[in-house]
Amino acid sequence: MANIALFYGTQTGNTQTIAESIQSALGGDSVVEVFDIADADISDFENHQYIIIGCPTWNVGELQSDWDGFYEEELDKIDFTGKKVAYFGVGDQVGYPDNFQDAIGILEAKITELGGKTVGTWPTAGYEFDESKAVKNGKFVGLALDEDNQSELTDERIKTWVQMLKAEFGL
Repeated sequence: MANIALFYGTQTGNTQTIAESIQSALGGDSVVEVFDIADADISDFENHQYIIIGCPTWNVGELQSDWDGFYEEELDKIDFTGKKVAYFGVGDQVGYPDNFQDAIGILEAKITELGGKTVGTWPTAGYEFDESKAVKNGKFVGLALDEDNQSELTDERIKTWVQMLKAEFGL
């Protein structure tokens, strides 16, 4: 069984593509089991100590629709105590500067309340936005990606972040 579970939701396919890139960079499907949150259930979370959450910010600071449904109906049923949880988000800092990456901030706040330990925080340098629910203590709670305005930086950002996660997850 894979050591890490990666859960993502996607509207346009970008978050799924990034999830697959992260899986590959971490060592493939023998290391990371990938779940579309639309098809996941509570037991998929319970079976892993290391979790990666991927969610785009949709509309004006909202969760992607599949994550929204899971957040409302299932997330509170999961005990994240003792689990290390990393986050990555996809957003548009130019079009939505007042809520860039809000979705991962919303998810991280709830999962932290449920006992999860956040790992893989990411610097805000190199981004131009006004506000974000994903910024805590001067850093994003996870990897912030902008496929609309900075897609040329995505591969390098993933590579750097994955190296951080390998240390955090003891790989």
